[in-house]
Amino acid sequence: MKHRAAYVAFDRFPSSKGSGVHIAQMADELFARFGGGLLAVIGGGDLPRYQREGTREIARFDARIPNLIDRAEAFSGWVADHLAEHWETLEVCHVRDPWSALPAVADGRRHKVVYEVNGLPSIEMSHTWPWAAPSTLGKIRELERFCLERSDAIVVPSRVIGEAVRDRGVPGDRIHLVPNGAEVPGETGRPADAPKRYVIYVGALQPWQGLDVLMRAFARLADLGDLRLVVCASVPERRAKPLRRLAERIGVAERIDWRFTLPHHEVAAWLAHAEVSVAPLTGCARNLDQGCAPLKVIESMAAGVPVVASDLPAVRELMADGEHGRLVPADRPAELARTVRILLEYPAEATAMGRNGRAHIEEGLTWARSRARLADVYRTITPAPTGG
Repeated sequence: MKHRAAYVAFDRFPSSKGSGVHIAQMADELFARFGGGLLAVIGGGDLPRYQREGTREIARFDARIPNLIDRAEAFSGWVADHLAEHWETLEVCHVRDPWSALPAVADGRRHKVVYEVNGLPSIEMSHTWPWAAPSTLGKIRELERFCLERSDAIVVPSRVIGEAVRDRGVPGDRIHLVPNGAEVPGETGRPADAPKRYVIYVGALQPWQGLDVLMRAFARLADLGDLRLVVCASVPERRAKPLRRLAERIGVAERIDWRFTLPHHEVAAWLAHAEVSVAPLTGCARNLDQGCAPLKVIESMAAGVPVVASDLPAVRELMADGEHGRLVPADRPAELARTVRILLEYPAEATAMGRNGRAHIEEGLTWARSRARLADVYRTITPAPTGG
């Protein structure tokens, strides 16, 4: 089958990470418009290399290449081979990163390219891959610039990321804000093994997420003897070893419940019954200069849970201090602990914040609204589709 649309991402899919949720929503919108398509992503583990779901074809890159840059370059070549099969029929290729974008923007293409910028590897990799040489990061920055210049539309999930893209020389009229969204859940049963009282962290465990800051804050709440911290990590257990060692060192290990790679609906249940959800993002360049769009904040509000989050520009796009939760200075464990304690001491106010947060999502940050914005982007660059 020759496809009219392709969605390409240097990300494992499906996964319990926020990127997996985002890819599912965006790809569904693309394929609904073009009657199916090719989804080219990272695989591995027990995921099949090829999979067909009706008019949708999923291809997964599963080569084991330890070096990240070598793996990314190999993925780019693999993507080029897969796109070549549909080069004459493709109308839109939607990409999430420069290695996906490079083969899509090649000379001689007839299709339009939508580059979805959730992050800039030239900034992000200095945090995830700290031993990367400055010359390597410079080459990645040049690759980003090349792909951004040659794309027909740029999609960003936050205004802060949009500004970072604009700083790369992209005209403002080619940058489209399509925020992350959430589904507002119905009634969810309390997890059978949930503690009586708990605050929750949901997400990945990279240093910029600030879980170490949250643990140090939690150590200051030791007098609240029945309160536990639940960590719903979107990554495998082995990735938590450094943080678990920190928890032992500062004396909070026995008060933390870890859950790893839970299905999305199970995470929603843990969120719904938490007293507070915490998003302790650090004030690093990755979060400030590049920006972010923390899905954990949106999904916590959708669950009706008050949020305590770092006071960063990207977070202020999503929630209002005092209305949906509280914003605190980044990287301040004492201030974070004090704010969580106040919410726990005033449950009526905390409940009202959770209720306001849910209403805020229902009014403007649902996936349906985000997909409608993405559909508008497709309409601006392509004629109306003519068949299924």
